[in-house]
Amino acid sequence: MCNSKLIICGPCTFSSYDELYKIASLLKDRGITYLRAGTFKMRTSPDSFQGLRDEGMEMLLKIKKELGMKIVTELTSIEQVKKYASKIDIIQIGARNMYNYELLKAVGKTKTRVILKRGLSATYNEWLNAAEYISREGNKNIILCERGIRSFEPETRNVLDLQAVPYIHEHSKYPIIVDPSHASGHSYMVPSMSKAAMASGADGLLIEVHYDPSISKCDNEQIIDIDTLDKLLNDLGDFYE
Repeated sequence: MCNSKLIICGPCTFSSYDELYKIASLLKDRGITYLRAGTFKMRTSPDSFQGLRDEGMEMLLKIKKELGMKIVTELTSIEQVKKYASKIDIIQIGARNMYNYELLKAVGKTKTRVILKRGLSATYNEWLNAAEYISREGNKNIILCERGIRSFEPETRNVLDLQAVPYIHEHSKYPIIVDPSHASGHSYMVPSMSKAAMASGADGLLIEVHYDPSISKCDNEQIIDIDTLDKLLNDLGDFYE
């Protein structure tokens, strides 16, 4: 990682090109160069919106070309890795796939930067071992992402484990970023948890942002709007990549 912090922003998912383009343009205007948007969505309920899939990926790649932004998106199968890994800038491996070792090995055979999210109840060592599945196939460009772990507390989506940040720095060579959106499940918590993550030494943030969170197809409660992002970026200072 460079000395600047990696700030990745964007919607959980999107339902049209116009929606995604508007979000991306607003982010670019604020100096955000990494656009995060899901098009292959792994949802707990089969009745939930599963993303636009290949159609959505084509929209992402079009925006990458038109706006010059770097694309961060989750790939959920070996077939998707073969088809899209070389076309995007960062592959995201979601929490549910941290234990999908064949997928990790497939990603390891690529040269594309990887964000590996911590599993819902994964220990630090399990998480680091998952990273090794990627690394041993040749891809060393791995970023770990703390996104909260399960607990007994029902009022938040997960519990943000900021102790993971110094632990990973002490016990591995990998940079670590924090996802305060999935950790908390509440947009009002995102700014304070983002600042806490930076105070803990995190190498960056992965934040869900939308110009109108109420129209998002998923995760409405944890998405921050553009005004909130502006204030957060001002509070964080001019150090993001």
